[in-house]
Amino acid sequence: MVFVVALSGKLTKKLVENLNAGRHGDGNGLYLVVDPSGARRWIVRVVVKGQRNKKGAPLRTDFGLGGADIVTLNQARERALEYRRMAKQGLNPRFNAHKEVPTFEEVAQQVHIDRMPTWKNQKHGEQWINTLRDYAFPKIGRMPIDSIDQPDVLMCLSPIWTEKHETARRLSQRIKIVLDVAKSQGLRSGENPVTAIKDAQVLPKVKAKPKHHMAMRWQDVPAFYAELTSRNAMSARALRFTCLTGSRTNEVLGMQWPEIDFDERLWTCPAERMKTSELHRVPLTDEMLAIIEPLGELKSDFVFEGQKRHRPMSNMSMLMLLRRMNVEGVTVHGFRSTFRDWASEVASAPREVAEMSLSHRVGSEVERAYSRSDLLEKRRTLMTQWSAFVASVETSS
Repeated sequence: MVFVVALSGKLTKKLVENLNAGRHGDGNGLYLVVDPSGARRWIVRVVVKGQRNKKGAPLRTDFGLGGADIVTLNQARERALEYRRMAKQGLNPRFNAHKEVPTFEEVAQQVHIDRMPTWKNQKHGEQWINTLRDYAFPKIGRMPIDSIDQPDVLMCLSPIWTEKHETARRLSQRIKIVLDVAKSQGLRSGENPVTAIKDAQVLPKVKAKPKHHMAMRWQDVPAFYAELTSRNAMSARALRFTCLTGSRTNEVLGMQWPEIDFDERLWTCPAERMKTSELHRVPLTDEMLAIIEPLGELKSDFVFEGQKRHRPMSNMSMLMLLRRMNVEGVTVHGFRSTFRDWASEVASAPREVAEMSLSHRVGSEVERAYSRSDLLEKRRTLMTQWSAFVASVETSS
C-alpha cells in the first residue's frame, strides 16, 4: 500500500497574492513573508535533530525557499516538506537541500521584463538590459545568483571603470538592482557586493568630465536656417521646427497631431515624453505653423513621419542632415543652448521665462509649489521674437 502525503495548509493562491506586510503561516513551519515593499518570499522554520542553541534548547532555524513570484504555493509546500524530512534525520537543509538557483542572467532578464512598464521610452529599456548584456553577462551571466560576490562584480567593473566611467557607473547600479531583487526573493543573503565595493572605495575615484553639446553661435543661425528652408526633406522640416521651438529631439520626432491645438496655437507635449516627466506647453508661432500645417495632408499618426508609414523618423535623421550640409562641430541638442544664449544676450529675457521655454525646472521644489504658472504668454512673446530672428534672412528663389 502506498501512502500519499497531502500537501495542504491555511494559505491559498489568492491570499499569497494579496496579504499585507508581515509573516503569514501556512502550517508545518512554512511561512509567507511579505516585506513593506510588497516583495513576497517563502521561508520554512525547522528544528534540525541534534542541534541546540546556547541555552541547550532545540535550535529553530529559518531557511529561505525562494520568492513567491517564482516559487508557487505547492512548490513551497513540497520544499518545506523536504526540509523537514532532512531536519528530522539530523541533516542541515542549508547544505543538503537540492536548490534550483537561477543564474544572474535569468534574474536580470526577469527584472527587465518586470520593469518594462516603468521605462520612459523603449530606448531606455533597451539600454538597461544591453549594458548588462555587453559587460556583465559574458563574465557572470551563467553564475548562480546566490554565488556572486565582490570579486565577480569587480571583474565586470574594473576593465571599464576609468575608460568608460559613465557606462561602468550605470552598470554597477544595474547589477545592484538585480542582486537586490534576488535577495528580496529569497535567492540571496547578506550585503550587496556592489554596496560593499562602493563603501570600501575599492575602485579609484574618477573625476567626471562635463560634456556640453556643441552649439552654433546665435549670430550664424539665420543664414543656416535660410539654407535649411531651401531643402524639402522631412528631416529639414523637423530640424527647422526643432530650432524654432528649442525642444529636444525625441519630443519633436514623437509629436502627434492630437497634441496640437491650431485654434489656441499650442503644442502640448505629454509628461511621459518629457525628460522632466512634466507636461510642457509650447506656443506656436507663424513660422512654426507654416512648417507643420502642410504635413497634415500626409494623414500620418506622427507629424514628422519617417520612412515607415505611421512611424516617426529616426532620432539620428537630423544629425545626419547636419553632416550632409557640412555643418561640423554642432549637435541638434546644441540649438537649445543657442536659443538660451540669444534669449539672454539679445532678448534680455527674464531667466524664468527663458528656462521655462526650454522646459527646465526653475527654483526649488517649494518655490515651484507656490509658483505654478508656466508663463505661457510671456514665453509666447519670446518665441515670436526668436522665430522672427531665425527667419530674418530671405531665402534665394
